[in-house]
Amino acid sequence: MHGVEPVVFTIFLIFAGAALMSTIALFTRQSMLVAYMVLGALLGPWGFGLVSESSFIKPIGEIGIVFLLFLLGLNLRPQSLLHMLRKTVWVTVISSLVFATIGFAIAFVFHFSYSECLIIGAAMMFSSTIIGLKLLPTTVLHHRRTGEIMISILLLQDLIAITVLLAIHFLGEGKLAGTQINPISIIMLILALPSMFLVAYLVERFVLVKLFGRFDQVREYVFLLSIAWCLSMAQLAAWLGLSEGIGAFIAGITIAANPIAEYISDSLRPLRDFFLVVFFFYIGVEFDFHYLMPIILPAIILTVLMLSVKPFVFRLLLRQESESKKLAWEIGARLGQISEFSLLVIYLALGSNLVGEKASCLVQAVTILTFVFSSYFVVLKYPTPMAFSEELRSD
Repeated sequence: MHGVEPVVFTIFLIFAGAALMSTIALFTRQSMLVAYMVLGALLGPWGFGLVSESSFIKPIGEIGIVFLLFLLGLNLRPQSLLHMLRKTVWVTVISSLVFATIGFAIAFVFHFSYSECLIIGAAMMFSSTIIGLKLLPTTVLHHRRTGEIMISILLLQDLIAITVLLAIHFLGEGKLAGTQINPISIIMLILALPSMFLVAYLVERFVLVKLFGRFDQVREYVFLLSIAWCLSMAQLAAWLGLSEGIGAFIAGITIAANPIAEYISDSLRPLRDFFLVVFFFYIGVEFDFHYLMPIILPAIILTVLMLSVKPFVFRLLLRQESESKKLAWEIGARLGQISEFSLLVIYLALGSNLVGEKASCLVQAVTILTFVFSSYFVVLKYPTPMAFSEELRSD
């Protein structure tokens, strides 16, 4: 019993505190993700010290990442993605390269290692899917041009993020082994991914389709089967030397075309959110304030550059696609922050010994700062579900 009590007390602190901090965040028009990270910092060893043992929190939070990637795959319907690629693929690729170059240059100026510069640059490429979509109005604007272009850019960025995560995984394997890129790892990569797609296709085609079709009215069964499929593919990926998140992503893609995918996505969101609260809380707990002073200047510079350059770059590129100046500015402003995937990139890179704590804290700080200022600006300027004025809220 004594072994259980600290766990129960910590879970109580996380969710009671998250409810309180989320209330404050909503009143101040901020992202709730920021609230979870701030809560972790307040309750962690650098704050009140109420959560001093966080080792059991980490695996719980990682389950949230698995579900996040599974749901991302569920929303990547191949036919829709191919249609959107024609419009936004070059906008996404060029903008990502620009943002990565800025991140690399700032990190290089502040004397980070070459590998850290590359990872920091990669972390700057992405915008937040969660903030971008949650700050879109739930009314007709969501179905108009702004929403369509934003969603297509975010989906393409997510695909780039998956590629970056996969590259970090294998680069990290080589570094942990004390070698250059291991040829065996390359062979494993070549064999593992096609093998996973083949297994996923066969199981979906000959097992899942029949089970979903026969028992789709039993919601509890659909819920359980989808979770089992997600975690089975995650475990298969781990056995093949890949990350669990890659397996979950493939699991989502393979059933994305099934009509039941939308229901699965809706039913799993609360479960995903439960684990993601723990994940972002863990990020706050693990933030090492010992590195705050050394990284505060590059963090401020990167924050200012991302918030100012991203709208300009998106506006310039979207104008080349004959979008209006107003629309291009709005999309750039809504995508002005960096992403929760940036945290995942630096988190995986840190675990793979590709970056140090200082680089990790830099990306975490920039993520939090851009979340705060971008959310506030969008809520102040554009229609959102939590806008300051009734005019913007009802658009």
